[in-house]
Amino acid sequence: MAYVIDHNNPTGRPVLVPNYSSLNLINPNFLHNPHHFHHQVLVPVQFALNPALVSQIELHRSISLQQFMNDEGLVPSREEEQRRYNVIRKLKEIVIKWIKRVAYLRRLPQDHVRVASATILTYGSYGLGVHNAESDIDALCVGPWFASLTEDFFIVLHDILATRVEVSDIQCVKDAKVPLMRFKFEGISVDLPYAQLQVTTVPENVDILNPLFLNGIDETSWKSLSGVRANNSILQLVPDVKIFQQLLRCVKLWAKRRGLYGNLFGLLGGVHLAVLTAFVCQRNPNVSLAGLVSIFFKTFASWPWPAPVLLQQGIMMPRHHSETRSLMPIQLPSSPHEYCHSNVTTSTFMKISTEFRRGYRHTQDLLKSHFDWRKLFEPYPYSKIYQHFLKIRLSTSNESELGDWIGWVKSRFRGLLVKLEEVHVFYDPNPTEYFDTTIPDPNVVFYWGLVLGKNKSINLDSIQDGFKKNLDMGPKSLTGNITLSIIQSSQLPKNMQLVDTQPMVSNPGQMVPMYSNPVPHGFVGYSGPLHPGFGPMN
Repeated sequence: MAYVIDHNNPTGRPVLVPNYSSLNLINPNFLHNPHHFHHQVLVPVQFALNPALVSQIELHRSISLQQFMNDEGLVPSREEEQRRYNVIRKLKEIVIKWIKRVAYLRRLPQDHVRVASATILTYGSYGLGVHNAESDIDALCVGPWFASLTEDFFIVLHDILATRVEVSDIQCVKDAKVPLMRFKFEGISVDLPYAQLQVTTVPENVDILNPLFLNGIDETSWKSLSGVRANNSILQLVPDVKIFQQLLRCVKLWAKRRGLYGNLFGLLGGVHLAVLTAFVCQRNPNVSLAGLVSIFFKTFASWPWPAPVLLQQGIMMPRHHSETRSLMPIQLPSSPHEYCHSNVTTSTFMKISTEFRRGYRHTQDLLKSHFDWRKLFEPYPYSKIYQHFLKIRLSTSNESELGDWIGWVKSRFRGLLVKLEEVHVFYDPNPTEYFDTTIPDPNVVFYWGLVLGKNKSINLDSIQDGFKKNLDMGPKSLTGNITLSIIQSSQLPKNMQLVDTQPMVSNPGQMVPMYSNPVPHGFVGYSGPLHPGFGPMN
């Protein structure tokens, strides 16, 4: 008999609940009454557990999970922490010198030059304290009213950084939704956007949640500030920052291993996972780490999407907001009427939902003696799940141009996802980058799982031509090649994960398109032989 711990029973005490879902037991109370034959399933009985025993078991599971995280290298060493701290400290010193130079060049009064200041604020994984030794640093440069984005940031500050021996591979990404500079500082990758406040002096630890600092700012600065504002709000709303960080590390590793991490691919981004994690922590303030992991998957395996996830209760989503059409709306806690930008499509929604249910099945029974966290974090076995793949190869003639070309194409992947949706193909966009050794040019390749449906074919030329027109709308300086092709799983590179598992569909030809008006393009998925992950929760 399998048992699960129920934290949400009416008594408020943890109880042990027998898992009867796979058993066909007859309730003896109904045997004498033939009219109640259809009610003869035995109702599960809840056995109250000693709270001390439950706490001891969950503590053991939590310790083993923390050890697993350490073994995976998710917790940076003191040396790595100090290294990043030094990068931020030096960047702050640089922008202070920069803003005083700008004030002087603008011929501001001497007293203004003397008090002029700018600062660096961190966000993303580093700002939330969930980075590791391989993580980039997301940093925001915040300057005063007289320092412009186009001239003072992208020219003056760029030139200052370019002369520093610690800085390499510096580039300006001016056409992104959030314009930024990208470079390496002492070997650590840094993304640095800019926000311009209508003040002369920017305090070092400026509170950008204070509306007084936000008066009169432009739209670009508002977008640049959103990451820092979201981070600060989340850390203020969670009851225990340390356990929130531990849970978020687990959730991010799970998402990366299972092919769910990447907003540009129609999947979940860092801010989505942070809000979902904070939501669970906020509503379960006195639960262990192991218990929170179980509750996380239970919560979102059964979440009634498209009902929005709201950290700040009592706030309704405005009807005019674009995210009202999102399949998975998630509120940005820093702004009551703003939501995390989402590229989730019908296909990626099905993938994410499937993985939530799988996570629930693997974490609902923490009391089993052979329980093992590694099962939850197994890499997604694309080569065993899908028979067909969309191969997307990006290449340039020069190595120095490849990074910009990849970044531009990835930023437009939303258009490719929509085109695949229109031809009713189920796709699973693997975010992992590979290298094609069969061509001499510098390149990167993506392999997306496909289920082609009844026809077993799609007009790939039409899709590629349409997507190339989308890419041609970019800056003229961006040049590169893109080729799309459909390959068999046997043609995948050898370094792709080869993990034995039950195939999603033994015969893709059995997949039948299903349609419904409420979702984009009227297409909701395929019906066919049930994959273990797509079934109801046990």
